[in-house]
Amino acid sequence: ERIDKWVVEGAGWKLLYGSERIDEAVMEALLQLANERALIDRMAALQRGEPLNVTEKRAADHPALRGGNSEHHRLAKQEIDKLKGYSFSCTDLIVVGIGGSQLGPEAVCEALGYLPKRCQLHFLSNLDADEFERVLAMITLSTTTVVVISKSGSTWETEVNEQLLRKKFTENGLESRSHFVAVTTKGSKLDREDDFEQIFYLFDWVGGRFSTTSMVGGVVLKALYGMEFFSELLEGAAAMDNVALEEGNPALITALLNLWNHNYLGYSSRVIVPYASALKRWPAHIQQVAMESNGKRVDLEGKPVTYPTEAIVWGEAGTCAQHSFFQLLHQGTAVVPVEFIGFKRAPNGDTVTQKKLLANLIGQAIALAKGEGQAFPGNRPSRMLLTDSLSPYRLGALLAFYEHQTAFLGFLLNINSFDQEGVQLGKKLAKNVMQETNDPLIQAYLDHVQN
Repeated sequence: ERIDKWVVEGAGWKLLYGSERIDEAVMEALLQLANERALIDRMAALQRGEPLNVTEKRAADHPALRGGNSEHHRLAKQEIDKLKGYSFSCTDLIVVGIGGSQLGPEAVCEALGYLPKRCQLHFLSNLDADEFERVLAMITLSTTTVVVISKSGSTWETEVNEQLLRKKFTENGLESRSHFVAVTTKGSKLDREDDFEQIFYLFDWVGGRFSTTSMVGGVVLKALYGMEFFSELLEGAAAMDNVALEEGNPALITALLNLWNHNYLGYSSRVIVPYASALKRWPAHIQQVAMESNGKRVDLEGKPVTYPTEAIVWGEAGTCAQHSFFQLLHQGTAVVPVEFIGFKRAPNGDTVTQKKLLANLIGQAIALAKGEGQAFPGNRPSRMLLTDSLSPYRLGALLAFYEHQTAFLGFLLNINSFDQEGVQLGKKLAKNVMQETNDPLIQAYLDHVQN
């Protein structure tokens, strides 16, 4: 009865949340809170391009990348049209980027791996010589295209890896410009026509972790699978953008549940478990979207908050996750709400394996809810996102669902979900270490590292 009662749908996805620790009174109170905080109105303001990023005094208008008739959408469409007219001819594609320039595209490309590939894809993100050499060992340099992605153009890891790759091309007698494509903002350090065969532009009103439906994802998806699949991804995301403006939509409901689980029930983490190996990189992307957005300690007025903000978000694909951390989910002293993701059919048409995969998904949801005797107490909250099968359209909708879930939670918490000052601090200190300043704390660490 609970499973059939607590259901909401949108953009081809169905949310089942009857296994959460809620009742009529709880949901009524949460929905009343949503009305008091004007969540739908604030989502509409976000989609109108109003400057909701109060720290940086600009919009957070990622929905304009895939729909609408605003000036922002017109600018985004110019880049889409430019991408349509550009042809990739390579055996290997190296994507140089980190954070939002890597996690989103990697998760999406991995998810669509059932599609025929036009080239082999490699990501180069970390400052790690071993990773660099491993990528080089897998490619043919003369038939490789390098896509360098950085909104600012000054991301340290990306700068270093770009320089190292250009050096390799030169050492092998290859002119690097014809092999390099940039994705950046106008006027950035990467906006150099003499060094890149083509430059695709980003906009300051789209944050890195929300940029998968920009040229960050578009360039990689077109090179790997073809433009039509990027277009389908955008269509799915646009459909979920529209759903997010409806009362009681899936993203809003799950944001309310996240608030309930963390701030009222005291569950300090939540886990995402997609029952599809194709989505094995999905939790890492959503981890960034959620934790970089809402891992804040001050409110919109800059005052320290007196309540928890974002929970710790983590996850792994099922059924593999059942053989690692599900023991803790069932019997551990820490209660961890679970967000399952499932597909009714496999994209390749396999029915036997998919039926067994779904049996595990349903079995785990029931076991968490009901338990078994004293050893398995049950009453452990979970919810389930279901759709027919994996496709670019459904994936785009899922991507937008998590973006809007994150924004709704930020509205509820009265924080700015669209800046990341903590990330900038780490970058600054790393450069101070490289300069070996007289800071005694830096020197104390360097003494151990260098000796």
